[in-house]
Amino acid sequence: AAAIEDAPEDSVIPADTSLGLLDLGLGRHEAAFERMHRIAEGTTPMEILTQVPTLVEAAYRCGRLGEVKEVFGWFADWADATGRSYWEALVERCRAMLEPDDEAGAHYARAVELHRADDIDPFERARTELAYGEWLRRERRINEARAHLREATEVFERLGAVPWTERAQGELRAAGDSSAIEAKPDLAEKLTPQELQVVRLAADGLTNRQIGEQLFVSPRTVGYHLYNAYPKLGVSSRTELAKLDL
Repeated sequence: AAAIEDAPEDSVIPADTSLGLLDLGLGRHEAAFERMHRIAEGTTPMEILTQVPTLVEAAYRCGRLGEVKEVFGWFADWADATGRSYWEALVERCRAMLEPDDEAGAHYARAVELHRADDIDPFERARTELAYGEWLRRERRINEARAHLREATEVFERLGAVPWTERAQGELRAAGDSSAIEAKPDLAEKLTPQELQVVRLAADGLTNRQIGEQLFVSPRTVGYHLYNAYPKLGVSSRTELAKLDL
């Protein structure tokens, strides 16, 4: 409840879709599917379209693909109509998960190619590299798997996507990559510049309203940044923040 209340009023992605993506990154596949499926059932097709790739992946990972084929059809038609390589890349990633394993490789390879042609969202490209790397490892194509898994790990680390970084690193270790060592950056390096500003002021004892006045943002936006920063820092309160070296 606090997460939803603290989200900025102009947030593009509803809190539930962000939490669904977090569940997926943490390996809580059933929870991710249930959350994303509820969103799909409670909205019009146009409102859920951009979230379909996350819904499909959650369904894939918990064995419920039969429940998402119709909404994927809407998404594929819409993506084709946009004429954008980016959306077609996500369609190809979904197809790799929806179709038999002997056809998946070609779809993953095409998805990666399309992402690189229209790389407007490195996070989604890294998700595709990760899924492809996982598939290649299962197929015992280890050298190819490592290349894609390293690429995914580097992007997730750069973006500060901690759960996804850990997933990619785990896959790298499973592929026998001895260089897959847990990154241990300084605490401040885990945060975006905005989050770092907010947590430093919060650690000094300022309220959300006082921080907002200093940074010219709303108290809700301050709360949103704190909500995102706490798990990155491994804390749950201002008292714990004050003990950190930031």
